[in-house]
Amino acid sequence: MNNISRSAALLASLMVALLLAACIQAAISTPTDSIQDIVWQWTMVTNKTTSETTTVSNPENYTITFKADGTLEGKADCNTFSGTYSQENGFSIELGATTMMYCGETSMDQQYLELLGSVAAGGPDGEGNLALETPGGEQRMLFKNGGAATK
Repeated sequence: MNNISRSAALLASLMVALLLAACIQAAISTPTDSIQDIVWQWTMVTNKTTSETTTVSNPENYTITFKADGTLEGKADCNTFSGTYSQENGFSIELGATTMMYCGETSMDQQYLELLGSVAAGGPDGEGNLALETPGGEQRMLFKNGGAATK
């Protein structure tokens, strides 16, 4: 084998090794479809019957964070809440302690809390968002990823 052939073979071997390393790293670091430890920000709700979509003008004020231990916490405008959730047999949310301050005429806090209390299905939407639905998909809430939750 001449020097050019050896160099080409060495280069090809090196490229294969780098490609394999990249594939292994991608497999290790590929994110899961977990909804946990993310601050989800409510962006819109769509009514299945009327096809009406309401956009939330300040998603950072309407959040929910699901924790690995089955608890949750969030903001409903000027209020905060906690509770539990389950992904067995659909998806359910049980709201617990909630502050009940008046957030103003334009606040969507009560609608948000009512919808969360009625959730029957949900999970990642395949586009990096979270979708939660009331029974029969009548109301579909969409959330964007607001970043990692602080622990």
